[in-house]
Amino acid sequence: MPTKVEKDSVTGRETTGHEWDGLKELNTPLPKWWLYVFYACIAFGLVWVVIYPAFPVSGATGLSGWTARGAIGPELEAERAKQEPMLARMRAATPAEIAADPALRSYALAGGRIAFANNCAACHGSGGQGAVGGFPSLADDDWLYGGGFEAIHGTIAHGVRNGVDADARGIAMPRFLADGLLTAAQVGDVTEHVLGLTGRATDPAAAERGAAVFAENCVSCHGEKGEGNRDMGAPRLNDQVWLYGGDKANILRSVGYARAGVMPNWSTRLDPAIVNMLTVYVHALGGGE
Repeated sequence: MPTKVEKDSVTGRETTGHEWDGLKELNTPLPKWWLYVFYACIAFGLVWVVIYPAFPVSGATGLSGWTARGAIGPELEAERAKQEPMLARMRAATPAEIAADPALRSYALAGGRIAFANNCAACHGSGGQGAVGGFPSLADDDWLYGGGFEAIHGTIAHGVRNGVDADARGIAMPRFLADGLLTAAQVGDVTEHVLGLTGRATDPAAAERGAAVFAENCVSCHGEKGEGNRDMGAPRLNDQVWLYGGDKANILRSVGYARAGVMPNWSTRLDPAIVNMLTVYVHALGGGE
């Protein structure tokens, strides 16, 4: 870089001394208006830091004591006050009564859709379609515990095998292979029998042997023909709806090591009115009874 001032021969302005491919950079100062705006922004920022919250800590850090959380509080309270008359009606009515009242039903479906998206869609899907891996579809007519208003409300309110609600749905299925209740050969045979309930057995002799194993160990929960038991939450085995997959490998895994899905008890997390709205919404997804 040159030590003496060099001027551009065309413009007469000083250069910075930088040159790229024969092009020299002019030492052009910033416009005064731009500098003034820049300094004003710095001054404004310093004043803001003093008056309003500007540091990533809990609570107000500015002299004004203002916080966004504090400012929105009155707005939320005002909104709750507007909704309270309708919510009180939702709490006082049963889901069946709500569904029978056009005004309440319309409100419940709108509120239930929002509550479902916020609390249930992560597991059951945005449309209640469910997912393989223990997340039942709520849009068909295959129900583990029943698809009526009362049954749906009980499942939402108390949950499934959550260990915190005495009225939670479901019991644990035995781990027939892991706990030595059946041999590997017996588990293979009963799997063939279960496949045979939907006409998919690949080994008729094994399926016949498995029928005896099924009668001794599985009928009390799943029924003689695999029709299931809603009182216990035992799924049907004679249809094509499977929580964990209906191929041979997945059925072997279920029989040998058991499955035990868990669902929270929403009665301790949501307002009773919201639970009622969710019940009406789930019932209306398409599979309600």
